[in-house]
Amino acid sequence: MAEIIQRDGTWTFDGEVLRLVPGHDKSVSLLRKTLGELTVPLEALAGIAFEQGKKAGRLRLCLRNGADPLLQATGGQLTDASDPYQLAVEPNRHGVAEYLVDEVRNAHLLEQVPTAPCESYLLPGPPVPLSVSAGDGTASFDGEHVRLEWNWKTEEAKAAVGTRSLALPDIVAVEWQAAVGLENGCLRFTVRNAPTKAPPKYDPNAIELWGFKKDPLMALVAAAVQARLPHPLAPAPPAAAQDTPPAVAKTLAPAPPADDHDALLRRLRELGELHRSGILTDEEFTTAKQAVLRRM
Repeated sequence: MAEIIQRDGTWTFDGEVLRLVPGHDKSVSLLRKTLGELTVPLEALAGIAFEQGKKAGRLRLCLRNGADPLLQATGGQLTDASDPYQLAVEPNRHGVAEYLVDEVRNAHLLEQVPTAPCESYLLPGPPVPLSVSAGDGTASFDGEHVRLEWNWKTEEAKAAVGTRSLALPDIVAVEWQAAVGLENGCLRFTVRNAPTKAPPKYDPNAIELWGFKKDPLMALVAAAVQARLPHPLAPAPPAAAQDTPPAVAKTLAPAPPADDHDALLRRLRELGELHRSGILTDEEFTTAKQAVLRRM
């Protein structure tokens, strides 16, 4: 096992996973503290590096493209301070950091972990429900619906639309953009059959962000939604399965043999866990469960 403990946080590698725990120092970003401990499987890594500086160094993880819904939703716009896959290293701990890098790289090589893009997420994304207030509104997500509520700073034309409730199946895409210079950022949802090119200030499916402290927390909402949308790099389903909800299709294929009673029981338990965690809606759970029961 290899471990490095810093004021910025603690990274521990046990040969299979890296556990990233943010520190309690006042310099640790609000996003990292809110996100909490992360467990990164070795198969999610594309690489690891240690960069030495004049006063301090920095550990960086490079995840495989498509492995993490947070990175997918933010598109590389997180600052170094907010990036949960970076760790500031004090000068007297450079040797420990280099040892950790060697251990991870050796395990990565021995396990022959591919560095190609992932076709499914290897990290789960932030837990739900969650709610964040920033910019001109509040975004809440319970695993099935996104709720957008406006505050007194919202543009009048957008506020007049009222509170928005977006069902997950109606959401095509989600993005978080950081405010840069004089350009404001946003949390924006692309809704099926309702495309818009309006600026976030006027878009009823977007929250405008102005570069304040809580802006990065909106990225957690984006990541939680992204984790439940179809993976952008997943192979297209067969034509016959186009109308099947993605979560249900995943739980039904491949189906166990009809006489494999134990496998069917395990499938029922898996469906129950997916339903309780919010990945499957009530309707999707019922459809998938009935399909398994028919095979029994």
